[in-house]
Amino acid sequence: MPQNDSKYWEPELETLPRPKLEALQLERLQKHLAFAYLNSPYYRQAFDAHGVKPSDLKSLEDLSKFPFTNKKTERDRQIAVPDLGDMIAVPEKDIVFVSASSGSTGVPTLSPFTKKDFDDFQNVESRQYWSIGMRPTDRYLHALNFSLFVGGPDVIGAQNLGALCIWGGTIPSDRLLYIMKQFKPTITWTTPSYAWHLGEEAIKQGLDPRKDLAIRKIIVAGEPGGSIPATRKAIEELWGADLYDYYGLSDIFGSCAGMCPEKHGLHLAEDNILLEVLDPETNEPVPDGTPGEMVLTTLLKEARPMIRFRTGDIVTRLAGDCPCGRTFSRFEVHGRVDDMIIVSGVNVFPSDIEYVVRGNSRLSGEYRITVYTKEHLTKFDVEVEWANGSSHTDEEILIKDISQQIKTRAGVKPSYIRILESDTLPRNTHKAKRVIDLRNENS
Repeated sequence: MPQNDSKYWEPELETLPRPKLEALQLERLQKHLAFAYLNSPYYRQAFDAHGVKPSDLKSLEDLSKFPFTNKKTERDRQIAVPDLGDMIAVPEKDIVFVSASSGSTGVPTLSPFTKKDFDDFQNVESRQYWSIGMRPTDRYLHALNFSLFVGGPDVIGAQNLGALCIWGGTIPSDRLLYIMKQFKPTITWTTPSYAWHLGEEAIKQGLDPRKDLAIRKIIVAGEPGGSIPATRKAIEELWGADLYDYYGLSDIFGSCAGMCPEKHGLHLAEDNILLEVLDPETNEPVPDGTPGEMVLTTLLKEARPMIRFRTGDIVTRLAGDCPCGRTFSRFEVHGRVDDMIIVSGVNVFPSDIEYVVRGNSRLSGEYRITVYTKEHLTKFDVEVEWANGSSHTDEEILIKDISQQIKTRAGVKPSYIRILESDTLPRNTHKAKRVIDLRNENS
């Protein structure tokens, strides 16, 4: 374990010059592809069908020769070869842990780990916790779901770091606030929606989160909100705490990217995962600074290698060095490919709307988008709320301002904006559903 005054959990690795980091990635990728081909029935068949062999990879760019995988691949192989599918590359006796997706499409997909996979996973968590300033003197409240969710075990990374850990889970907000009052945790992790909701609940109970609770750092994940400056600022001001955005996915492991204290993009654990940012239609790489679909390839995971996994997330890889000194790539998350709305040829994400709504002090910050078809064209409306105690004067002027700001941010105006009374829109305790798509109903 590093000294408390060190910025880095693994100083040499986290600051490795890019040429040396890419050489390490290439070495690991060559071994990983060979391991997958030799041990996974699925990858052997997929590579052969695609006309490639692991030996064809001479450079990182050669990864483009290999086939993609996605969530459907996982699901199909799991159904074809129950229970763990034939993407796995180790015997079941070597698997010590499985997580599962939510199964929103009907079939939860399992994510298996060997002991080494799990240890590598938790080392990344410790590294990310350390990077935001968690130390052994902290008390950490883990407020993520423990029921098969891959983010549940992330708490072990905090324990390995030496923090006092409280395994809270997704319990009712009054119980969570009781724990915060009783045990005085200094750091917690939840979703952006719930961080906002919990702060509102605290105020309703007569608590000032800034003064009556000890939370000084909040980690969020699961939604783009933590990387939206207005949302981050609003939650930070509500709690009097620093907020850090993390990113993970059940298909690989818990959090595999996170903000450093600079809070400009999320550093990916590039010693474990290789990043591609591709045009979703052409599958060609896009330049840094240009949005594209994030495609990830594991470099070390034994139980189920993930080769060129299409995440469905639209991200922008940031150019330039981070002032924190870490050399791992940074990216910003815009939203899901399937959340994107194309209006008059313009790509609009819910995060574009959130950016505007969270930045207006007269609004509560909650919003809902309704997408529909009118005269064969895609349209969208936006509902927002007055902030508690906000004056309702000049409503039409405010609506025009919001509409113009959305156009400036997203490139297109909503057809209609409605301001609702405070506390009208539903609050969510996990991931908020902010888009209602009526296009199939209108067709």
